[in-house]
This record gives sequence, structure tokens and C-alpha cells, in this order.
Amino acid sequence: MKSKLLSESDGVRLFALVLDPGEEAFAAIRDFAARQGIKGASVSAIGAFERATVGWFDFGSRDYRRIPVDEQCEVLSMLGDIGQDADGAASVHLHAVLGLSDGSTRGGHFLDGVVHPTLEVMVTETPRHLCRRKRPELGIALLDLAAP
Repeated sequence: MKSKLLSESDGVRLFALVLDPGEEAFAAIRDFAARQGIKGASVSAIGAFERATVGWFDFGSRDYRRIPVDEQCEVLSMLGDIGQDADGAASVHLHAVLGLSDGSTRGGHFLDGVVHPTLEVMVTETPRHLCRRKRPELGIALLDLAAP
């Protein structure tokens, strides 16, 4: 992965990331956030994967129903945020819409994807931290705007 700080002003940093073929996108974005100490940001990306997995959250089982995409696909849209979990670690939450060769799409919570040939990611860090807390009644962690 290559990254570049594009701007920095009043506590807001804008980064461009370019992921290389074969990189696993979710881990690369999470690890970048951890290295940079990012505790609050918005994320957007476009590019392509050789294969990926999105998910649909099943409240009955409190787990993601995995939707594998085992073919080359275009990342039509990837949006999300970066916060921090209860332990202070980077917590990435992304959704993706993937375009298939026949023009159909698959979309959902982004779980993983192997880049091919590239993924171009924009990370806009906010000067305030975003905290993600586990909601036991739902089975998922959500942003907690009341947290310090």
C-alpha cells in the first residue's frame, strides 16, 4: 500500500491510500488507521477485487450471513467510518456495493476483499474521536456519540 497525506488543517487530515494487487483491503485500512492513530474518520473507496465477502446482519443469530463474491468485481462504492473500540483500538465499519460482470451487484457490510488491480481509498480524519460500543441487546457495536 502507498499512502499520502494530502492536507492537514485544524485537526483534520486527508489521506489517499492506494492498495496493491493481492492486499486484503479491510486489514490494510484497519492497520493504516492504527499506525496513524486515527480515532475518528470517514472512508470512501473505489477500485476492484479479485474476490470479496460482504455480509448481511441477521439479528436472530446476531451474526453476519456471509455473501461471497468469488469473481472479479468492481468496487462501485465503499463507504464507512473509523472509530475506536472500548480498548482504544481502531474500529473500522465499511459497507460496499460490488459490480459483477453481468451488471448485477452484491452489497452489504464489507468483511474482506483481495485487491485486483487497485483500491483507491480516501480517509478524512476528524479532530474528534468516534467511540464504538458493543450493544448487547443488538449483538453489534455501534457509534456512541455520548462517549467522551
